[in-house]
Amino acid sequence: MKLVTLTRDAEIAIVTVSNPPVNALSQALREQLLEVVGSLGADAGVRGVVLLCAGRTFIAGADVNEFDKPPAPPHLPDLVAAIENAPQPWLAAIHGAALGGGLEVALGCRFRLAARNASLGFPEVALGVIPGASGTVRTPRLIGVNAAVDLITSGKPISAPEALAVGLVDEVIDGELMTEAVSYLREALHRPLPPAISQRPQHAGNFAWEAQRQILTRRARGELAPLKALESIEFSTTHDFDEAMAFERRAFLELRTAPQAAALRHVFLAERAALRPADLKDIASLPIEQIGVVGGGTMGIGITAAFLDAGLTVTLVERDLESAQRAKTNLKALYQGTVKRGRLSHAEAEARLARFSAISDLTALAAADLVIEAVFEDIAIKQELFGRLDRICRPDAILATNTSYLDPRAIAEPVSGLERFIGLHFFSPANIMKLLEIVPLAQTSQTVLATAISLARRLGKIPVRSGVCEGFVGNRILKRYRAAAEDLVRRGISIAEIDAAMRDYGFAMGPFEAQDLGGLDIAFAQREAARSAGTQIAETLGDILVRAGRKGQKVGAGWYDYVSGSRTPVMSEDVMKLLAGSVGPGKTRTRQQIADSLVAEMAAEGERILAEGIVRQAADIDLVEIHGYGFPRWRGGPMFVRSVS
Repeated sequence: MKLVTLTRDAEIAIVTVSNPPVNALSQALREQLLEVVGSLGADAGVRGVVLLCAGRTFIAGADVNEFDKPPAPPHLPDLVAAIENAPQPWLAAIHGAALGGGLEVALGCRFRLAARNASLGFPEVALGVIPGASGTVRTPRLIGVNAAVDLITSGKPISAPEALAVGLVDEVIDGELMTEAVSYLREALHRPLPPAISQRPQHAGNFAWEAQRQILTRRARGELAPLKALESIEFSTTHDFDEAMAFERRAFLELRTAPQAAALRHVFLAERAALRPADLKDIASLPIEQIGVVGGGTMGIGITAAFLDAGLTVTLVERDLESAQRAKTNLKALYQGTVKRGRLSHAEAEARLARFSAISDLTALAAADLVIEAVFEDIAIKQELFGRLDRICRPDAILATNTSYLDPRAIAEPVSGLERFIGLHFFSPANIMKLLEIVPLAQTSQTVLATAISLARRLGKIPVRSGVCEGFVGNRILKRYRAAAEDLVRRGISIAEIDAAMRDYGFAMGPFEAQDLGGLDIAFAQREAARSAGTQIAETLGDILVRAGRKGQKVGAGWYDYVSGSRTPVMSEDVMKLLAGSVGPGKTRTRQQIADSLVAEMAAEGERILAEGIVRQAADIDLVEIHGYGFPRWRGGPMFVRSVS
């Protein structure tokens, strides 16, 4: 299959890569590109070469089909070196994304131009590796150590204008890319050529390597690749180009076969499958532009912001004008905070708010494409609401519930056309958390399901389909995780040691710290409601604390004590007294043993969920835990951990 075509514009050769869908650097593409480099190098009539790509993107990285295979020649470093050492200068004309190996190919070129909507970056650390074809060696020589460290250790791409500002590209193009690239290269041939990047000096200046290492250590929480990338960049500042390349390649190959890379590849592939499920690929989604949100509390405001951030128009309905005004004030405060933190410009925030209205009249949602409720978790309230929405909304409008525990089948009872009803369970804060549990009913149409998946992509969420069960996937596992943590306390292991064990494992917080942050009274209220309905639920340690008024950080007392104005947990003698009758004599377990036992409980509940058909594959459970509950991504999720243990 021909992946590279060659055309001419007088003395300029134009090399076009076409390897759909993202022009990935497969072995066949590397081989054909290397052949073209050789043939053009022998052509005396060629004075310069433009490299561009067909389709929607430049070379967007490695071929995922080769992730678990040994590297096969020609190796990418050799291709990049061949381009750089060619007799004629090459120019990379970038549109779409130039990522990973694609950007390394561009660094082998003497010039780089980018369309204004292009993005460039090194996402390798997100896959547990570092750039392996000169990314940590050529990049700092081109743009300096500071910018290179930010770009490579974060794994986050930058826009074309940002790339221009740091010197990663030579020019941003607004016109027709190929025409502009040929013109630019033709003019450049009349000037002295810039030195190849490998020939440029490397100066680290007074870069604070140790301080940066400490920052990355805290941020990575056990992840190896960002620190190894920093080490490779640092090595390149004190050694010559060939030595630095050898160091980078060794580090890349070592990480590539390490457990963390396997885990991160698993997550990457699971995310890709979740975002574009094979069984829905031929189902067209409905157009969604006008959103209705019912309920202006914390969750409703977060959901509203998520939709506004995606460019949608939102009408929020509250029970009265005073509540609607309060919701509007809270949304404005949310965006003011985002602007203050530098994540959004004032103009961008105002543009989002201009697409928002808050009112108290439910009939204003008659024209909405999708309406989602975020009201109190009471089945009667939700049923009454959907009965009204069923009469008010268009027959083809999607009706969605954001319930986290209640049975969506019961919530939907008043809806006449159940094919348009679906559960969309956001996680708080809804404008930040990436997980979206999608819960279709048996009657939900494939079109509505496909639309929900498409909407998740637009919102920047990871969609995971769940069947109907108490707590769906995430909260069901959370319930068992918390119960298992409490069981360890009953066995005499300290609360603080359990939390420390899970932090060591890679979580941002342990189970008790997390409960204090969210509030112990939320789960307590759910248990009490179930008890009132006749369900037999044994008293938990959390129940004891809530009944004593210890509801978490918001009251300065939960599993821990909190000094006013501080979020730092302090071990509490009062908690020890309250739980004294429920806790056995102290026992010693290593932190690794504690973490392993709790992760095993998560996986065991995941296996039950899988066996019941609540999800279709184990990887979905891993995505829920990673994107909804802070499970360390580099460990792959509880189901992956069990599969490799």
